[in-house]
Amino acid sequence: MAVDTGQAGTEQRVGVYVYGLVPEDVEVAEDARGLGDNPGRLEVIRHGEIGALVSEVALDRPLGTPDDLVKHQELLDDTAAEVPVLPLRFGAVLASRDAVVDELLAPHHDEFLDALKQIDGLAEYVVKGRYVEQAVLREVLEENPDAARLRDEIRGMAEDAARDAQIQLGEVVQNAIAAKFEADTRVALDAVGPMSTLSVVREPTHDLDAVHVALLVENDRREELEQAATELADRWSRRLVFRLLGPLAPYDFVTTTRSGG
Repeated sequence: MAVDTGQAGTEQRVGVYVYGLVPEDVEVAEDARGLGDNPGRLEVIRHGEIGALVSEVALDRPLGTPDDLVKHQELLDDTAAEVPVLPLRFGAVLASRDAVVDELLAPHHDEFLDALKQIDGLAEYVVKGRYVEQAVLREVLEENPDAARLRDEIRGMAEDAARDAQIQLGEVVQNAIAAKFEADTRVALDAVGPMSTLSVVREPTHDLDAVHVALLVENDRREELEQAATELADRWSRRLVFRLLGPLAPYDFVTTTRSGG
């Protein structure tokens, strides 16, 4: 990646990577570092009542390694555990500190300030569950006569003859698990939704996903949320692996994606 400096034949080798927007009074530890092979110091560039959480990043290699993405998310999540933060999309790089102010903070100051006030005292949590494969297959076969019939037919067939029936069984099972995802998501929302101010149902990312819900939760209701999640996990312990992730930056509840152009 290279940033054009506006001078013919020259390329800028260092850019300013922006992780997110924070209140202007946020301070970062002296030893905090950003992403990259030789990470720059993490700092806040301020304008008015807001600031940009940034670090210098070398532009002589492309961004986008798994380590870069993990560091980006970890840094934002660690920040969200302490102060409100509006996350920017991964890979937001501007040419200079002045550009951060002129192209990002100054033009959108009031918008960002209002958004920060709205999420003050809130953090995102993700409720995620994945079915235990044998347990959910057993449920499908017990609850779905078509699946049980196809399973029994396949048992008596030669391998070549069973191929079409196996494909049909796979489709029946896939549709049944998708229906379970919707039903179990509703159950999860009934259990943990009352602790949230907003919720978003995420699309499944795996064939065995059982629940995938993002919640925006007040900080002083964290223990209530954890208790409700624990009770749900105990209730479903034999049929799925259940996790509560957070506090996280509010990725699902803000749309701050500007990167200076």
